[in-house]
Amino acid sequence: MDLSVFSDEYFMKQAMVEAQQAFEEDEVPVGAVIVCKNQIIARAHNQTEQLTDVTAHAEMLAFTSAANFLGGKFLNECTLYVTLEPCCMCAGAAYWARLKRVVFASSDPKRGYSLISLDMLHPKTEVSRGILAEESRQLLQSFFEKKR
Repeated sequence: MDLSVFSDEYFMKQAMVEAQQAFEEDEVPVGAVIVCKNQIIARAHNQTEQLTDVTAHAEMLAFTSAANFLGGKFLNECTLYVTLEPCCMCAGAAYWARLKRVVFASSDPKRGYSLISLDMLHPKTEVSRGILAEESRQLLQSFFEKKR
């Protein structure tokens, strides 16, 4: 199979599958995948309710899974695809993991790391935003409307 056919949109769709799973589990619908050399090495979605753990964000769970897969803590050849802009906690963990890229769908106007500082990620980390943003926003909106 020609690996060059995989795009940011393809991998973000995989993160959206994770977000949908979170939605179905009554978790805030955020999903993440981590890609290394065009291969998904980690998948996760929010599990803060299920695990009763405020740190069980999709990104944090994906970082742990990816580090275990690679056998090391640095993810400097990896890209994180996440359906919502990382919060400060997740951006800090991304910094320490030294991610090559962070790609997120929707900005988070209430809790996103960019509200505090754009420098929260490692200086070498590239950032892309807006891929499948509308799909992500609609899923989040649907979740919170259901809660009201």
